[in-house]
Amino acid sequence: MIYFVFFISFLIRLIAINQSLWLDEAITAKVMKTFDFLAIIQKFSPFDFHPPLYYLLIKFWTNIFGYSEISLRFPSIIFSLLTGFVVYKIGDLLVDKKFGFWATVFFLFNPLIVYYSQEARMYMMTTFFVILSFYFFIKTQKKLQSQNSPSDSEGKIQNLIFENNFLLMNLFLILSFFTFYGSIFFILAILFYFLFKKQYKYLILITFYLILVFLIVSPLLYEQWVNSKVSLVEVKNWSLVLGKANIKNLLLIPIKFSVGRISFYPKLVYWLLADSFSFFVFYVLFKNLNIKNSLKIKNLELKIVLFYFFGFPIFLGFIASFFIPLLQYFRFLYLVPLMCLLLVDRTYKSYKAYMILTTGFLFWSLLYLFIPQFHREDWKGLAYYLKKNKINEVYMIPSSSDALGYYNNQIKIKSLKQLRDRVIVLNSKKVFVIPYSSEIFGIDYKSYLNNKSVSLEKKAFHELMLEIYTIN
Repeated sequence: MIYFVFFISFLIRLIAINQSLWLDEAITAKVMKTFDFLAIIQKFSPFDFHPPLYYLLIKFWTNIFGYSEISLRFPSIIFSLLTGFVVYKIGDLLVDKKFGFWATVFFLFNPLIVYYSQEARMYMMTTFFVILSFYFFIKTQKKLQSQNSPSDSEGKIQNLIFENNFLLMNLFLILSFFTFYGSIFFILAILFYFLFKKQYKYLILITFYLILVFLIVSPLLYEQWVNSKVSLVEVKNWSLVLGKANIKNLLLIPIKFSVGRISFYPKLVYWLLADSFSFFVFYVLFKNLNIKNSLKIKNLELKIVLFYFFGFPIFLGFIASFFIPLLQYFRFLYLVPLMCLLLVDRTYKSYKAYMILTTGFLFWSLLYLFIPQFHREDWKGLAYYLKKNKINEVYMIPSSSDALGYYNNQIKIKSLKQLRDRVIVLNSKKVFVIPYSSEIFGIDYKSYLNNKSVSLEKKAFHELMLEIYTIN
């Protein structure tokens, strides 16, 4: 049965996989085409906000399979399925195969996971590394329990296995950090757990490994920090996009973890459906925290341990966002597997709840997959329109034009700042403007055009707009 679930999950992830790349995915594509392995680290990463491991892996992948939408996104599909397998193994390790089966079903059909399984970005790769590190963490804790009074030879073997599990846990934690800096909150949760449990030997060891990692990556981190401060000054409203510490961004985490990224009008209907299902998901989750129905790990209840590793990284992220805005739900995607483990009651008395959860997750996933209005920004459609109508020049934010360049590298991009600063004379009868991200950059280009005798026509593409100004 579990193989059938994985097969269906794989097929689902192929639906609409060739939809248009959006901006961040197009940046991935551009990096793959422009830089070699060494240049990714030396020339690209200092001006990016992420570590280079994901880009290095995708560079190797695209050298073999090319730069199509399918090729760029396929590694994320692989990582999502591998993560599902690890979730299954964790459930089996903690309770039994049935427990692992249901947790895997919830994970593989979760709409946010399905969405990011089709994203040419680092989030599914990070999720895989984090949950794999958690698998070896659980194995270390179970080994601690089993080491009562073994014979000397048995003790040596058990210690060797235990140390290997601990080293593997550290390895995958480090890989997760080299893939996405946001995994630091899960790493800190591990550190605090060792502190609370007074496992000082392992606390010291993991701290040593992390200090070593920070020393290795510190030159890059410093360059990225300096460049990010420059970006925050140049991009006027960038902090609003990053995710400030507020109640809205905090509440979006359970909602998006339950229904995924889609949204629709009328908003009242959307919020009614989304909030109702999210409430049910987390009602089941908290109900399963019932101590009577849980299993103990080293005197800590299984569900409490899982809930700690699910909730504490979010708490740390919320606190950190008062200083560095980063409270966006997708940055905590690696916690969805833990949510899915929390949704399973090891007494298996909640089959109706399981059916509702599975049906609900599938409903929101298929809603996203089969309805194009819920897909990513339609740069492909916009580029086709420009090419079909022989439009060779547009005004937009140059740093936001990578997706357009992916689909039409012949288009001439002129900066919106030229319109804002009135440094050009408009000789043509038509001016084509793509206002994408202009509000984030705080660029008011309309005042210049409004001072002229113009008429405005708008062409809508999903989450994009082409403004056509005709000068009379």
